[in-house]
Amino acid sequence: GAISDLSKSVVGELAAEFTFADLQEKIKHYSFNHRPLPADDRTASDKILWLARCNYEARFDPATALPERVLFPMSPSEQNGIEDARFVLFTEDDGRSKYYATYTAYDGKAVLPQLMETGDFEHFKMSTLNGNAAVNKGMALFPRKINGRYAMISRQDNENLFLMYSDNIHFWHEALPLLKPSFPWEYVQIGNCGSPIETKHGWILLTHGVGPFRQYAVSAVLLDRDNPLKILGRLNEPLIQWTEASRSGYVPNVVYTCGSLLHQETLVVPYAMSDQKTAISLIPVPALIDRMLQGSK
Repeated sequence: GAISDLSKSVVGELAAEFTFADLQEKIKHYSFNHRPLPADDRTASDKILWLARCNYEARFDPATALPERVLFPMSPSEQNGIEDARFVLFTEDDGRSKYYATYTAYDGKAVLPQLMETGDFEHFKMSTLNGNAAVNKGMALFPRKINGRYAMISRQDNENLFLMYSDNIHFWHEALPLLKPSFPWEYVQIGNCGSPIETKHGWILLTHGVGPFRQYAVSAVLLDRDNPLKILGRLNEPLIQWTEASRSGYVPNVVYTCGSLLHQETLVVPYAMSDQKTAISLIPVPALIDRMLQGSK
């Protein structure tokens, strides 16, 4: 919908790096020289400017304390919120590292998958994820490349989990089926609960399941380190599930997490209950691994 004579001309005239003002000027110049502007060019112009506004940067004064740095919705796609940011420390093959966070931009009607990146929590860059597989909500990036490629967990169809691969972190076209609902507490749909955690036994991937009456539960699967499409183990019961304490609130019957961390032999899982309360669960990793392996038999 954004491909037209206008878009081809504007992109062809822009330098490799340009400002939003540069883009506006090129569009203005083309529009002036091609009056009256055809409908497809007007549509392309609107979409190009909208997309450009969805990609931006934010900087904080280094003198400010980290808890004082708050990222507010800034783009048209974020008018109703920046949702479910899944942060992960990503390490490149050469040892360099930075923080990424996949998140959902929501404008009140539609969602847009976005990628946030920072190396110092002072300078943040927000970019739109592109490609045929960059759809839906709840993507989770692996903390390193798998066999030389970026890898990400996603949900392409509102029901099942998929594994995506890409050579470019901003463009995703390949999505392979990974996991489908198998238990009563996840019959409606399943999703991920943050980036996979690497252990010597494999990748621990926390999942959330939605069951009858939209009751949520958190569970876990164990994926092979070199081929995450290979499922080594899976819990056959919830790890965390809704209780009476989570029945009332902004979103009833929901327990949800966007990430966990590994501390020695303990998995630390912060999670929300009904979008109203926060709790932390400490899970012994050896016991979790054993239960996942037993559950797959």
